[in-house]
Amino acid sequence: MSVTDLLTQRPRRESDDRDARTSDVIALTTPVPRGRRRRRWHVPRLLRRTVGPLIVLGVWQLACSLGVFTSFEVASPVAVFDAARQLWAEGVLQPNLLISLQRVAEGLGLGTAIGLTFAVISGLFWVGEDLLDPVIQAARAVPILGLVPLAIIWFGVGEVPKVFLIALGSTFAVYINTFAGIRGVDSKLVEAGQTFGLSRWGLVRRVILPGALPNFLVGLRLALVGCWLIVIVAEEINAQSGIGYLIMQAQTTGRTDIMMMGLAIYALLGILADAFVRLLERRLLTWRRGYAGA
Repeated sequence: MSVTDLLTQRPRRESDDRDARTSDVIALTTPVPRGRRRRRWHVPRLLRRTVGPLIVLGVWQLACSLGVFTSFEVASPVAVFDAARQLWAEGVLQPNLLISLQRVAEGLGLGTAIGLTFAVISGLFWVGEDLLDPVIQAARAVPILGLVPLAIIWFGVGEVPKVFLIALGSTFAVYINTFAGIRGVDSKLVEAGQTFGLSRWGLVRRVILPGALPNFLVGLRLALVGCWLIVIVAEEINAQSGIGYLIMQAQTTGRTDIMMMGLAIYALLGILADAFVRLLERRLLTWRRGYAGA
């Protein structure tokens, strides 16, 4: 290149390089037409969650219709529904269902209060952990069904032993998860609260307890399921009412449809209780955004 060319050539400025890079980026990011995109149909989640149970009911009814099981072994869903409708029309199902709900509500409320109190004491104070946690862990290892004879000796055959067993079953689930939630709070959040001048009670109220709330709700879900598992055994203790009582009476008469109706009611109540806790999670944990699935 000659000296004349060097003198007549326009100097390259920094803005020219920036414009060139910008044009390259625009050229690279220009979308390439791919034709018409497929429309994605949105199915409500409630409808999607009913597909699985409906498939189970369909397979169950099909197996009974094809003679895989006899009516004495497994009652079909249609027979179970007819038994429920008959007992409802006779006024037998409603009072027994209300009694079972009352026992579960009393036991769950008592067990949740005890478990939450012990978890807060053990989680916030190392003295409380050293005193309470070994006892609770040892009691948790004892089978609840093995306590049925002792519960009868301690409390008789009334309502107290039934509520006691249900409360005992829900206490451990709430305690374990809430304690883990308190001890799992990020220490950086606690240090940030101290930096902003929060007192110990302020840290507990504004940082520790809100941070442990997700674990508490998980424990509550487990406690609700455990209540319905224990109430079946609890209502066998000289009970004169309740869904478990109806199941025991149906066993003596060979009414498989009524027995399976009672189990279906327990399953339905468990689903409704779990849905209620999920609703609480969405209302109370609006500040948390976790992975919602692909």
